[in-house]
Amino acid sequence: MSITHPDSVTLEKGFAALPLATYEAGEIVLAAGSKTGRLLFLRKGAAAVIRDGIEIARVSEPGAVFGEISALLDQPHSADVRAVETSQFHVGNAATLQDLATLYCVAAVLARRLDGANQALVELKNQIRVGRA
Repeated sequence: MSITHPDSVTLEKGFAALPLATYEAGEIVLAAGSKTGRLLFLRKGAAAVIRDGIEIARVSEPGAVFGEISALLDQPHSADVRAVETSQFHVGNAATLQDLATLYCVAAVLARRLDGANQALVELKNQIRVGRA
């Protein structure tokens, strides 16, 4: 079975049908503990992901998705997402995930995050091991 990877043009066309929301620098895009059911796809700008007062990511890549874990698991958002500069987002919901290109985009984002978390865990374990030696 072959998987066709949607390119950024294909994804942008799919997102174009979604409404746009604009947030100014410093505005909360998604609040930890809230349950919005929204998926936000970054069109332009930058956003910070903040969990327990710690910035865990700063994202400026068009097409980046926010709120997907909450939407997929039907639970409240686990982190704040704050606009770092004036930013535009395409706004969808869980039903948006029925589109295969969108679903692939979300899966790719989650896979990259999992890979990064695995790499960080290995580095941390190596640092602990070296510290014991």
